[in-house]
Amino acid sequence: MTTTTTTTTTMAAQTTFGFDTNLIGWVPLAAGLSFKPLTFFPGDTGYQLLLRLEPGTIIPRHRHTGEVHAFNIEGSRRILTTDEVVGPGTYIHEPVGNTDTWQAVGEDVCIVHIEANGRVEYLDDDDNVVRHTSATTARADYLAWCDEHHVTPHPALVSP
Repeated sequence: MTTTTTTTTTMAAQTTFGFDTNLIGWVPLAAGLSFKPLTFFPGDTGYQLLLRLEPGTIIPRHRHTGEVHAFNIEGSRRILTTDEVVGPGTYIHEPVGNTDTWQAVGEDVCIVHIEANGRVEYLDDDDNVVRHTSATTARADYLAWCDEHHVTPHPALVSP
């Protein structure tokens, strides 16, 4: 009889980190909108974060240059381009080039776990890019917030 032994040598060589997200404050981006960074991908090619929206807050029309994966944790949001309401436990995949806008609806705060690859480009009525966000801008916002509040940034969130 032959037995197979599984080793964890490969696992031990992997670098992992974890941290309590409750120890990171919500970094404000605009009225009713804030985020907590979770990770920035190598070379700042993308990032994961928790996005927090107060009821009624609208995310302006934007286009994605990379894939986006979003999972609603709390509250609900309405995708304004389709009128679909997305509640807790709902996962949405947005392909490269997807353009949408959405709003936190209901009486509860909406919290969404987002993985964004590439940039998020905010558009005017003529589809001109008026501003963008990316891993680089999110990291800069986080570090500026840490500096302003005299908070030591989490080591895993500091350098690209």
